[in-house]
Amino acid sequence: LEFRRVLFRSRIDKFLKVSRLLKRRTVANDAVKGGRVMVGGREVKPAYQLKIGDEVEIRFGDETVKFRVLSLNPVVKKDDASSLYEIIR
Repeated sequence: LEFRRVLFRSRIDKFLKVSRLLKRRTVANDAVKGGRVMVGGREVKPAYQLKIGDEVEIRFGDETVKFRVLSLNPVVKKDDASSLYEIIR
C-alpha cells in the first residue's frame, strides 16, 4: 500500500523540473516558496505531494499558466516532458 502511494505522488518542485515547465529544481523551489505556484487554488510548499489530476497554476510575471497533471513519471526524456500535463489555460 505504501509503495503505491509513492508511485502516484511527486513533490511539486521536482515535477515542475521534470516536466520542463521550469528549468531547474532550485528555480521551481523558489517559485513555490514565493507564492507563484498554486494547486487547487491554494498556495503550497515545495514538498507538496502532487497527485494525478491536480490542477496547478504558475504565475510568470503578468501571465498565468494553468495545467492538469496527467502523469508523475520521475524521469522523462525532453521530447516527452509535455505528456506529463495538459494546459488548461
